[in-house]
Amino acid sequence: MRQAHGVGAVRAGDAAAGAGLPGDPLMLRAAHGLARTCALLLDGTYGSRVVLLVGSGGNGGDALHAGAALALRGARVDALLLTDRPHAGGLAALRAAGGRAGSDAAVLDDADLVIDGIVGIGGRGGLREDAARLVAHAEATAATLVAVDVPSGVDAGTGEVPGAAVHADVTVTFGALKPGLLVDPGAGCAGVVELVDLGPAFDAALGAPEVEALEAADVAALLPAPTAESDKYRRGVVGVAAGSDAYTGAAVLAVGGALRAGAGMVRYSGPDLPTALVRRRWPEAVVGEGRVQAHVVGPGLGTDDAGLVRLRRVLGDGLPAVVDADGLTLLAGEPPLGGPLVLTPHAGEAARLLGADRADVEARRLEHAQRAARAYDAVVLLKGSTTVVAAPDGRVRVNATGTPWLATAGSGDVLSGVVGALLGGGLDPFDAASAGAWLHGAAGRLASGDEDGTGLAGGPVVAEDLLDALPRVRRDLA
Repeated sequence: MRQAHGVGAVRAGDAAAGAGLPGDPLMLRAAHGLARTCALLLDGTYGSRVVLLVGSGGNGGDALHAGAALALRGARVDALLLTDRPHAGGLAALRAAGGRAGSDAAVLDDADLVIDGIVGIGGRGGLREDAARLVAHAEATAATLVAVDVPSGVDAGTGEVPGAAVHADVTVTFGALKPGLLVDPGAGCAGVVELVDLGPAFDAALGAPEVEALEAADVAALLPAPTAESDKYRRGVVGVAAGSDAYTGAAVLAVGGALRAGAGMVRYSGPDLPTALVRRRWPEAVVGEGRVQAHVVGPGLGTDDAGLVRLRRVLGDGLPAVVDADGLTLLAGEPPLGGPLVLTPHAGEAARLLGADRADVEARRLEHAQRAARAYDAVVLLKGSTTVVAAPDGRVRVNATGTPWLATAGSGDVLSGVVGALLGGGLDPFDAASAGAWLHGAAGRLASGDEDGTGLAGGPVVAEDLLDALPRVRRDLA
């Protein structure tokens, strides 16, 4: 499991690891790791051209010391100083190694690699105009752009990007991941993230993580698996209240998501037209209400009085439930209902739940997911480029297994069924939402052929493709 720690915890780690030691050993260790990664990216340092973008403070010092190490290996290193107070020790080391410092941006034109050491983890707001101009110049060249610790202009603690920022190819971060490297829009600026270890004293001082990200082994350990004694009831029975005469496909997809994710049985209840389609596509689904372990309610439900009646009836029994789509619109005007809930809004739906602006939700995804979790005393799965899963007690996980190709009609209906199946199988809401998002994203990558999740590879998928991919994802995990 990847774990990200906030700025305060990282500073406590710095203090603990450096206590009682002369000089600046942590900076030198960080700079050594940065230089090593840059040398690998250059595929041979001798004769390469490296430019440092240097601000004041520790990040500038890291960049200068790394530049000195690269210069000693034969690189031509130029530092563009954006401050009249650069790190004195780093600047002296660079000059002693044969590097140069100045302000002529023309050195960017033939650079092979540019190191962003403008702003550190304490930075707030977008880049200043002079820095933004240099960054735009660097990004317009063919050089590989490497960020020091966190891309300048990205809020390390939240992932917010309030103005101009660096869009790095690689970010070399020190000691611990920062939330802003895992949560969009900041995560989208980080590129590939490499972590430099700063030692056990640093690690011991960090405390509990602020954000987690499940990996394949974590998901495999969480997923309920059948045993020799299992039957369909022990594997979990999921009730699905979805679809209407206007939105028939939502019922088919939500039921399919639950079945393909491992539910032992699905009970579907809805109007005649979607019922007929569910029966045709999923003959193993049982039509009609009955005993279940968890519910899925909302996809294609409609927001009229009939939809509200269905929502209240489903949530009235106090069982765990996933609420999605139209169910969220209806829930926004309701008093607290039912038992443990997983809400699965996209940014627009989260904005309605909170009475906020959609653009604000997109800009501050972590903050708004946590706000909604507290307001509704529910686990909130905020869908988007980076899915954020927030629990009312403050725990947060993010998921990055998805792909832009998942932005297609019906994808969210499948996700609601997947999370419902995991709830019915006995996972608590936080684990069900986290593992469900991971499975859904992995199925999207598999179905689209987009292995790295950037959207640059692969091709379009429709929601039914996810249903075919889900069993293969689970087999791969096993």
